[in-house]
Amino acid sequence: MYRLARTGGSPELLRRLAQRAEGWAGILDGGGTVLQAVAGNIRWPGHEAAGLASRAAKELTARGTGSYALDTGECAALLLPLDRTPESDGAVLALVAPKPLPGGLTTLMADAVMPLALSWASESVARKRRRVDLAESRGREAVLHLLMTGQLSIAHQVAGALRPKLPDPVRVCVVECSGGQRDEVARICTDASGGRTWIVRCPVYARHLILIVPADEEAEAAGPESGRTLGQAVAGLVDDCVVGVSEEVALPDTATAYRQAFHALAVARGLPGRHARFGAAPELALVVGAAGARWADALLAPLLAHLPRRSQDPGSQELSATVASWLAFSSHATQHLKIHRNTLAARLKFVGELLGLDLNRVPDQAALDLALRIRATPALHRSVAEGSTAPEDLGTVLRAPGVQDWAVQQLRTLAQAGPMAEETLRTWLRCEAQLSPAAAGLGISVPGARKRLTRLEALLGRSLLQTPSARYDLWLAFRAVDLTA
Repeated sequence: MYRLARTGGSPELLRRLAQRAEGWAGILDGGGTVLQAVAGNIRWPGHEAAGLASRAAKELTARGTGSYALDTGECAALLLPLDRTPESDGAVLALVAPKPLPGGLTTLMADAVMPLALSWASESVARKRRRVDLAESRGREAVLHLLMTGQLSIAHQVAGALRPKLPDPVRVCVVECSGGQRDEVARICTDASGGRTWIVRCPVYARHLILIVPADEEAEAAGPESGRTLGQAVAGLVDDCVVGVSEEVALPDTATAYRQAFHALAVARGLPGRHARFGAAPELALVVGAAGARWADALLAPLLAHLPRRSQDPGSQELSATVASWLAFSSHATQHLKIHRNTLAARLKFVGELLGLDLNRVPDQAALDLALRIRATPALHRSVAEGSTAPEDLGTVLRAPGVQDWAVQQLRTLAQAGPMAEETLRTWLRCEAQLSPAAAGLGISVPGARKRLTRLEALLGRSLLQTPSARYDLWLAFRAVDLTA
């Protein structure tokens, strides 16, 4: 029995008892709920045996006896309590066997109680540990979601029960590892950073880890003597992982830093060191000025003023978070928000009707993405009152000198690659960022179009094919240039 407990645990012990009894063996709690069960004979009606054992367990609890037997004429249920320890939770061992009972069954059952109690207690501790780990993982995921949506005070409240404290300012690292290695890479990241880094398992991409690193410690996280950053250290320690690192940002700008790290990850995949840091580039939401803020407020006004007709319907904040997640992650937003794809489709349709936008088109997606980014930039809202109150259209915003400079900077590297690069991107955007129509428009195969875009990812230092994608910024840059052409 002890050998079975060491090698197979409680399932193997119950299987042996069920085979010996030619019936049913299980563990139940004091209320009669079956916690684990095994049927030793496929002809034995398991649901009837479980019902009989449940009834006997309730009577054992009510009587408070040390053992109990329930005889129905055709079969018998034998019950013995497991050790009365906190880990056992009042669990009892139950055997249901047809009559006549096999010889020595009660002795075998008594011998099995002690190893079964030890196995069950050990497995209960392991189950509770997994629940704690899952709760902590979900808590960290919730904190990341709150940071992404700008709910900083709530994020600090939730993070207060976890460690370490949320840093400010920060850098965000996105670590891509091979399948099944994420837990091990998370442990390596913890050791390399000395426990000072927030590590979140990405809810969207199963191979990604998101690290929120204190900006002043990122360069020293791997040790001052090593001369390597945390991202470089992790890329060096794990052979097949790739790391992208953002610029230094304030904690409220975690969403921007995540996009930067994701774009850097696309570049790092093509580098021998498998590590890249996001190149300096201005954020469009920071250069549109007060005119852009007025335009964003006017575009989003119907959404921000929306009041749900029913209490169970999503409000403006939930709808805004839904569309922001979809713009960032496309269909993966269902995993990010933990909602059904039909719920996502219904919310997007409603938002499109509310704002008068066709969210199947890249131009409308780009406009809405820019408006949401502007709305999430606190400095802009302080400057809105300084300008006129008349709302601007997107064309007027894109003609501003600061935006024109931004567009030129975005496309400068592209111009060096020749006209074919620009034609590829314009065709891809004109085909709503879909590969098959873009390949047909370019007169090449779909794999050929994918290879072109992959090369352009390395050239631009931005992710194109995987979300979060730079397609919105590219469309806005092309549109700004065209308006002054």
